[in-house]
Amino acid sequence: MPVAKLLISGFTQARSVSLRKRTVPFAIGPGLIMKKHCGFRPSPRHTFFRFVTIALITASVIPLNSQTHHEVTRIIVRFKPGEPVNSLVPSHAFGAAIDGHEKGEVEQMLSPKNVSEMLTAGLIPLSYRLRTELAVEAWHWNPRGTWSEPRRRQGYWTSSGKGVASESISVSYGYRLPRRGSTTDQANDDGYSRLDDGNLNSFWKSNPYLDQHFTGGQNSKLPQWVMIDLGTRTPIDAIQLYWAEPFARVYNVEYGHFSGVDDISEALPDVWATFPLGKVVAGAGGKITLRLSDEPIATRFVRVLMKASSGTSRLHSADVRDRLGYAIREIAVGTLNADARFHDEIHHAPNNDNQTPVYVSSTDPWHREIDKDQLIEQPGFDRVFRSGLTNGLPPLLAVPLLYDTPENAATEIGYLKARGYPVDRVELGEEPDGQFIDPEAYAALYIQFAKAIRDVDPKLKPGGPSLQDIEPGEKIGSTQTGKPGWLKRFLTYLKERGRLDDYTFFSFEWYPFDDVCQPTGPQLARATQLLKDSLAQMQDAGLTRDFPRIITEYGYSAFGGRAEMDLEGALLNADIVANFLTLGGEQAFLYGYEPNEIIHEVDCSSGNNMLFLLGTDGAISYRMPTYYGARLLTQEWTQPGAGRHELYLATVDEPAQQDKSLITAYPVLRPDRLWALLVINKDPSNAHTVVVKFQNENDGSQSEFEGAVDLYQYSRKQYELSADKEEPYPIRDLPPEHRTQRGATSFEVPAYSITVIRGSGPAFEVR
Repeated sequence: MPVAKLLISGFTQARSVSLRKRTVPFAIGPGLIMKKHCGFRPSPRHTFFRFVTIALITASVIPLNSQTHHEVTRIIVRFKPGEPVNSLVPSHAFGAAIDGHEKGEVEQMLSPKNVSEMLTAGLIPLSYRLRTELAVEAWHWNPRGTWSEPRRRQGYWTSSGKGVASESISVSYGYRLPRRGSTTDQANDDGYSRLDDGNLNSFWKSNPYLDQHFTGGQNSKLPQWVMIDLGTRTPIDAIQLYWAEPFARVYNVEYGHFSGVDDISEALPDVWATFPLGKVVAGAGGKITLRLSDEPIATRFVRVLMKASSGTSRLHSADVRDRLGYAIREIAVGTLNADARFHDEIHHAPNNDNQTPVYVSSTDPWHREIDKDQLIEQPGFDRVFRSGLTNGLPPLLAVPLLYDTPENAATEIGYLKARGYPVDRVELGEEPDGQFIDPEAYAALYIQFAKAIRDVDPKLKPGGPSLQDIEPGEKIGSTQTGKPGWLKRFLTYLKERGRLDDYTFFSFEWYPFDDVCQPTGPQLARATQLLKDSLAQMQDAGLTRDFPRIITEYGYSAFGGRAEMDLEGALLNADIVANFLTLGGEQAFLYGYEPNEIIHEVDCSSGNNMLFLLGTDGAISYRMPTYYGARLLTQEWTQPGAGRHELYLATVDEPAQQDKSLITAYPVLRPDRLWALLVINKDPSNAHTVVVKFQNENDGSQSEFEGAVDLYQYSRKQYELSADKEEPYPIRDLPPEHRTQRGATSFEVPAYSITVIRGSGPAFEVR
């Protein structure tokens, strides 16, 4: 899910207000552009934004008569009868996702008329996304519930699992966490850290559910941490800690750096060393000034790694959670001069625009009634299930994990079951990697939450973790994501505790192109291989082929851009789904199901991931290319319904001088025994002539389509987007073209097009 920001000293910041899944703040400085989830990714083309903008516009408005034709491209469908590389059921494989939005928008977006139009896309299963998890908020999925401190209307919240027959949950809300530790988040990004807010009455506290009281393991095996990013290498020889309770008795103060490319958008520093005087084995509470070394050490990153807690609380509370974990009121790092005067290098402020960035390992889900986020709402469960969006099927259900409690998760399941709503797969948490939680910490919470929901319904299938990305990274000039290692450590933690059976599916999000200012042609050309490489590295981490794999969200980019409203978005989305299913994936959920508006997040482009453009009257004004691309998959490439389809491989033999990745082809044998070939031409300027052959790999025989062949095509002949950079709109918006060809052995595929070729081919018995 798109995105958060980091603040780096010396760079200019800007904030955008988004009507898509979440507000996406961004920051731009010399040579840098914001990565989609946390921080910056180097962008060598940043200084050419104006040039790239022009290139994007001109590439998007190519006259129809400007297309040229390449040499003949051969597509060979290679099959062993009855031995597909994968199979799919359309009513299960093709899904869509809904999310939280700004207050008042759920009612408008999910009006009965809009929902009826949404359903025509043929995307049957539904994924329920959880914005509160990205905003560092606790979720009151039911406005009714109880506080652990009811008289003060504060504490740990548990929504009521009992529904009142006459009432319906239409919307639900998140509650900001007053013990928040991280400066940035991945949603509104209008919160801030309590560790450097300059207020000694506030404090950060770690998640009590990561204490040995709940995990059953020693706290030293699951240390909690606070990390400061000073922005540049800075001389440090001292730290000041204003402890709250519980405080750390055993902790290390460390300095760190990256072993590879310095890219905090992908991961935290991975090389740490304890300051010479930074090891504390009998720590006390209150204000502590600690000299860390005799001579300052230049470092950008400083971390406090906490291993043993005092287990104390001044609240005199009977709730054990109040005395578990660690709590710090304020933190400062810097130098001590000869007179023992402390010079602080941290900038303290009650807003994330001016704070020195801080990251934490976890945050206590404790909050108050006054912490309600009035700006953002989630569609309520009753609204969703009764709207028809679920098509009577169990949705991929979200359960908060990082900033919530197992009790609240359990009552959520109990409520849905009491209402008679179907529940099957439950995704625990959302984007823990993007929030830099250690895989062992996520696993420790995962075990507790999985047990809580399975105590309500043992048949539930928990999974996740909805990784924010799994891209392997560029071979040159970019840090590797480290996601294989993250997943392997997570699975190892579960396995060592005999809880691997609680993990029933793997999920991730797929927004492959962060930089919407780059030319789209080269991006599309490498998209297919990028997904292959990414899945291969996860398999190397222990994710076997027979383990269910789900893309819980996909789209062109985490940023709003022109490509998402143009043909590029439709081409990429179709390729993502067909490629993923061919590679063994089970389900893919398109993000942007609700009608939405154009957003302006970067200077070079405007757009949004969406199937429909929302009009000022709240009704759908246009069907976007992504809608027609989805229809081609759900209605023409596959046979709608619950019939099982067989996927086979196709090889594309393009002319020697051409890029071998411009044409992709995905054959499927449908239950009606027709072959359907999905052909995607990613060439922005040139039409291709393709010749299709079928080759039986058992006997080497070749054949062709027989008799009448249905041809469905979507290209610039059907769709053209205006050149307006700020408010682009369709100036030609037609459905895909359909025609029938008889005795055809070759087919014309226009530049930037999706084509479905369907007809009779080689026949054999299905196993």
